[in-house]
Amino acid sequence: MSDTKFSPILPAANPPAWLGVMGGGQLGRMFAQAAQAMGYQVAVLEPSDACPAGQVAQRLVNAGYSDAAGLDALAAQCAAVTTEFENVPADSLSRLAQSVFVAPDAHGVSVAQDRIAEKRFFVGCAPKSGVLPAPHKVIASQADIDAIEDDLLPGILKTVRMGYDGKGQVRVKSRADVQAAFESMDKVTCLLEKMLPLAYEVSVLTARGHDGESVVYPIAENVHRDGILFTTTVPGPNVSDESALKAQQAAQAIVAELGYVGVLCIEFFVLTDGSLVVNEMAPRPHNSGHYTMDACVTSQFAQQVRAMARLPLGDVRQHSPAVMLNILGDVWFTDDTDATREPAWHEILALPGANLHLYGKDDPRRARKMGHLTFVAPTLAQAQQQLNAACAILGIAP
Repeated sequence: MSDTKFSPILPAANPPAWLGVMGGGQLGRMFAQAAQAMGYQVAVLEPSDACPAGQVAQRLVNAGYSDAAGLDALAAQCAAVTTEFENVPADSLSRLAQSVFVAPDAHGVSVAQDRIAEKRFFVGCAPKSGVLPAPHKVIASQADIDAIEDDLLPGILKTVRMGYDGKGQVRVKSRADVQAAFESMDKVTCLLEKMLPLAYEVSVLTARGHDGESVVYPIAENVHRDGILFTTTVPGPNVSDESALKAQQAAQAIVAELGYVGVLCIEFFVLTDGSLVVNEMAPRPHNSGHYTMDACVTSQFAQQVRAMARLPLGDVRQHSPAVMLNILGDVWFTDDTDATREPAWHEILALPGANLHLYGKDDPRRARKMGHLTFVAPTLAQAQQQLNAACAILGIAP
């Protein structure tokens, strides 16, 4: 467990202090914009000089995530540092923490970036959180495959590290399937998870401050396509009050047990019998939390700023029902050729309640996240109606 929860309360880092972020993707970009709106200056460490966050940050440190000189430059510039993705080396966060406040810390990130450590943590949390992960087994050898119990299949074989947006995951029905998938993944250590009767998936966005106080946002209901988040709807149309409360309480127990500081997203499965299963967590703002930018008093990015700057956490009230749609590079293509055209944004923005967020990526590719749309409305039905209209304009099956 992290020592963060036991450390002394540090003074707030008030604007115009510098805040640092590891990673130059779209989450870093939206974090920088939120920080700047609050009066902070932002430095981004990223090996690529053409990145979404680098377009808006006051300083771009062009360096690898393990580059000692780059890390030291970021630490010297900033009053606090965060990360925009979970695969930043934990050792780099530890190095930064020697001279600057880091949130989330290396411990929280290291647990989230390793599926085995994450599952063990969830199991250890169960007495306090009240939820368990799906039955699972580590697959690291042929002997592990031979020892798979019948009731673990069918399942999903996942690489232990570096999986996201459906990558590094294969559905398997038999031991032969597991063996083939294991070999296709170059026999890296994997985790086999039992497939459960899923009714729907929810994500719980929570934040914890340096003082141990935590807040939790309304429950988001998610739909995926091809392993990538397609839509997020809040409030979730299928989420009962009982399930929502249980998920929120579990999330706050998990974030406290982790000794975490910052925004944390935890994904849960709601099964057909109504029971709750914890799936995975992301130690950062999350794709399913983008709706907070337009529908909540405090966005998830402004909340991350508050937590790492050791300010009071913000109000998480949702003022309008909302539906978020991921915009992938596919909508730039009209057919199977490589010819692209700009989507009809003028038609999209004519729709009531439309909020367009593009990430500054100039190379649309199929399945690449290029932006998102959020529709807010007086009622959820109205927001969903506008989202369906946007899908029609963009050529997306609703």
